[in-house]
Amino acid sequence: MKFYDSELKVMDLLWKKGELSAKQIADALNQSIGWNKNTSYTVIKKLVDKGAVRRTDPGFLCTALIGQESARQSALTEFLDKFYQGSVGLLFASLLARENLSPEETAQLRSMIEDKK
Repeated sequence: MKFYDSELKVMDLLWKKGELSAKQIADALNQSIGWNKNTSYTVIKKLVDKGAVRRTDPGFLCTALIGQESARQSALTEFLDKFYQGSVGLLFASLLARENLSPEETAQLRSMIEDKK
């Protein structure tokens, strides 16, 4: 499932806090990024229509139906397909070619590869 940036703002709140009312979501997004209530409710409705969020009454309680890791994996697959022909190796080569990759980051990547063996 693909999420737009605006939808991710709502999903991030639900992933961090669990079940929230639409009002709580709207208040939090108003404080953090200045959204008005209508904007928040519109994005929530889109997520409900997508099947990513369940809305229950009373209180217009919202619950994420898609986990954060599942969303990450889906986005990663789309990114890999779009820019790296689905190849983790090509992505990894790009990461290694970055001039600003620190020795610590290089060591972390090496360790992750060793752990996968």
